[in-house]
Amino acid sequence: MSQKAAALKFVILLGFVSLCADATYEGARSITGAYLEVLGANGTVVGLVAGFGELIGHGFRLVIGYLSDKTGKYWRITTLGYILNTAVVPFLALAGRWEVAAGLMMAERTGKAVRTPPRDALLSHGVSQIGSGFGFGLHEAMDQTGAVMGPLAVAAMVYFQGEYRNAFTVLIVPAVLGLIVLLVLQFLYPNPSDFEVETVVNEGEKLPRIFWIYLGAVAIIAAGYADFPLIAFHFQKGHIASGQTIPLFYAWAMGVDAVAALIFGYFFDKIGIYILIIAAFISSLFAPLVFFGDARFALLGMAFWGIGMGAQESILKAAIAGMVPKNKRATAYGIFSTGYGLSWFLGSALMGILYDHSITFLVAFSSLTQLLAIPFFVWVKFQADKSIISSPDIQVSE
Repeated sequence: MSQKAAALKFVILLGFVSLCADATYEGARSITGAYLEVLGANGTVVGLVAGFGELIGHGFRLVIGYLSDKTGKYWRITTLGYILNTAVVPFLALAGRWEVAAGLMMAERTGKAVRTPPRDALLSHGVSQIGSGFGFGLHEAMDQTGAVMGPLAVAAMVYFQGEYRNAFTVLIVPAVLGLIVLLVLQFLYPNPSDFEVETVVNEGEKLPRIFWIYLGAVAIIAAGYADFPLIAFHFQKGHIASGQTIPLFYAWAMGVDAVAALIFGYFFDKIGIYILIIAAFISSLFAPLVFFGDARFALLGMAFWGIGMGAQESILKAAIAGMVPKNKRATAYGIFSTGYGLSWFLGSALMGILYDHSITFLVAFSSLTQLLAIPFFVWVKFQADKSIISSPDIQVSE
């Protein structure tokens, strides 16, 4: 088997692990906002819980990324994270108070924080053989396929069982399957770094300046992106969708996410960071459709929401793979996720408060922040053209 074919097989198998994990926790997340409302939470609480969960899920990655690079135990840390990320989900069925459910949601986010930086570092080695945009896009597409399957399974359980609690138990199946494949994958590919023969930048002591500029642009995007628990809360409160159909809205968005990741990943390898400008403009349209419209407009809004998420979860990471040497890549992904998560938390908390006072202000804040990020991405492109790391592998210049 050629090196390129082996790398593609590695990316696909790792993508299948993510598919199973996403089926587990995204299935749960498709109803947690509505579930919290049933348990007595208000909009502010939902916004804070969702935002704080993302803060944990991204902030803790700063430490994990450093430890991964320092110890070199990428596989072990990744496995620990996947176990925690999926094992707590079925226990949501036992939560009798919103405080308990919120605690379990925090634990699930912690697991994702543990497994993501080392997983992305491992993945970055494989995609070096097949194109970073395509590789990360393919992984995100498989990831989001699971994010469609999970909510659909949950929707079916809610439909037949009539309540949210029983829906969490069906998610045990993908959780166990994903862990089995993960263990096999480590045996087949103990050293994925072998795929990446050469680094694209000098392995100095500091992360390059372009990385920090890029992080600032991404933080602006994150601040204005409404988390789905708040959207689900709005659907439930505004009678836009029922408990049976809310997961279907989420599944629809995740399906769009999967397709968008492949398309945006392909064009990222062709035209570079300009594709992020297009993604930011499209995602700026989701908030008015979701929060002002009826079910039909909300469905369109969730499509735009899914396009933005597809870009954020694939090509944002693909750019970093070309900016940072492989011996510091988990650290870079950890820092990136921390900045992204902190910005997401502050934005989510603010949008939860705005929801209880003025949905109009919420929509304005969300849309304007997406548009504000566009000139920053142009600035990143300009800085990259001046930088010594402006190369075809970075994909920020034509």
